[in-house]
Amino acid sequence: MHNLLEVRLWIAMRTKKHQVDFCVVGGGLAGMCAAIAAARHGAKVVLMHDRPMLGGNASSEIRMWVCGAHGPNKRETGIIEEIALENLYRNPMQNYSIWDSILYEKVRFEPNITLLLNCVCTSAQMDGNRVVSIKGVQSTSQTWHEVEASLFADCSGDSVLAPETGALYRMGREAASEFNEDIQPETADNYTMGMSLLIQARETDRPQKFIPPDWAYVYEKEEDLPHRGHNIHSPTTNFWWMELGGTQDSIHDTEEIRDELLKVAFGVWDHIKNRGDHGADNWMLDWVGFLPGKRESRRYEGDYILTQNDVRAEGRFDDIVAYGGWTMDDHHPAGLNYPGKPTIFHPAPSPFGIPYRCLYSRNIENLFFAGRNISTTHAALSATRVMATCALCGQAVGTAAAIATKERLTPREVYQYKIRELQNTLMDDDAWLPWKKREIPALSATALLEAAAGDPEPLRNGVDRPVGDDDNGWRAPLGAFVQYTFDAPMHVQEARLIFDSDLNRKGHNSRASYPLNQEPIKVPDCMVKVFRIEARDAEDNWTTVARVDNNYHRLVRVPLDVTTNAIRFVAEATWGAPEAHLFAFDVR
Repeated sequence: MHNLLEVRLWIAMRTKKHQVDFCVVGGGLAGMCAAIAAARHGAKVVLMHDRPMLGGNASSEIRMWVCGAHGPNKRETGIIEEIALENLYRNPMQNYSIWDSILYEKVRFEPNITLLLNCVCTSAQMDGNRVVSIKGVQSTSQTWHEVEASLFADCSGDSVLAPETGALYRMGREAASEFNEDIQPETADNYTMGMSLLIQARETDRPQKFIPPDWAYVYEKEEDLPHRGHNIHSPTTNFWWMELGGTQDSIHDTEEIRDELLKVAFGVWDHIKNRGDHGADNWMLDWVGFLPGKRESRRYEGDYILTQNDVRAEGRFDDIVAYGGWTMDDHHPAGLNYPGKPTIFHPAPSPFGIPYRCLYSRNIENLFFAGRNISTTHAALSATRVMATCALCGQAVGTAAAIATKERLTPREVYQYKIRELQNTLMDDDAWLPWKKREIPALSATALLEAAAGDPEPLRNGVDRPVGDDDNGWRAPLGAFVQYTFDAPMHVQEARLIFDSDLNRKGHNSRASYPLNQEPIKVPDCMVKVFRIEARDAEDNWTTVARVDNNYHRLVRVPLDVTTNAIRFVAEATWGAPEAHLFAFDVR
């Protein structure tokens, strides 16, 4: 009887086949950025994700903050900044349902992407050292999805394609002697950083009672939670330290670890509410995660393995395609069961470069990866694993995949023959690369550049943000112009602008606690909101050829179709600042 039921279920399942250029497994921020970048550059893409919403650790299922590089003007730009600015504009009270919808729409409504949610990758078909296709089961539609592609990217975090493809990978901590890393243990082991189950609290206007479940752990005294800050009034408290599992198998033991973390989560809230004065009388437990956020599991081996020493030396690689800037933040594998400080912040520079060779497999010729599973040692992972850094790696992988698709190259051949094109394309898409300069379009580079006020030359210096003491931008009163003049009438197809989005703004994409007096987030005051593009005709008359009246994006491409001997940009209004500030004005 049981076997007959299984047969009937199997017959009920249907199979749907997809044939694309590029298949991405894993819809966290890295996978999203990989899929979006590839699609925008012309590749046909399938994104397969095993959850009902996108974002991975940043989604409403887990609710980790999107963190990245430390220091002035180091915020990550490109697709991840596009997403962040959309959230600032549309989600003032930092509601997770709205955040989820922003992540969803960025993928779902991007031409060239087929999105498969609730679809678990189960197997891969190989031809020698090439992935031919993968298969996934979509539980909501009782459908098998078979995806055939020329290129694949594993952005799943757990590297689900590694055991299916035979790709080389690592798991755990290397011995200090293997790469001469002084923050690694003397002897290699399988320990990882643990996983966390987060909680969120909300303040109300009246006392709230909390009755813990019988199975919750009891933390009677402050001493029971040493070095674990739990001040719910602090905007920096997000309970990341409710962490376990690093001494277990961070893949196969996930369900068991989740059960323990639930006991911890309800026990910690019981401690805050009922055991000592934490100023929490009017606070209620608003949300508890049931899906742990992972920090570490399998890491692929690429043509290069990034080490602690590379991070500390700033990673000035010739093939840099992304950067990090998070401290080497190495969590103790015992997590909450360790009574000492839960993490050691080993010094690291910001920024440090990540080479392209860390983003594709050294033995599977058509397999990329991006996210926390890139080719690093455990020590370097402690700095590269944060999600804004992962997003940059994803954008690099997606852009490389589009180039590889167009030129019929493998990932390694992109490194051999097209690394400069990859870097320039990333920078043109506002993905900053430290120590590199963006190529300026010939039409802009050869024209006369002048402005009604200020020095406009930094707008075409190839650096689209402040670096050190150099602003690399143009500031001018509202209404002032910056203008290109050509030797002869030229056909202009596009204007590319980079506005100031305040790369030093504080705060994260979401909150851990919601006080009654919560201040809304908003588009930065310095962002240009209203602007126009004007062109000059043969009779020296200026005509508005494009106007934008509600801009909140940092990178703006304005399509044009005009033949002119001069073209200018005029800022009419910002979101609050008294002057306009931009870092690039290109025409092509």
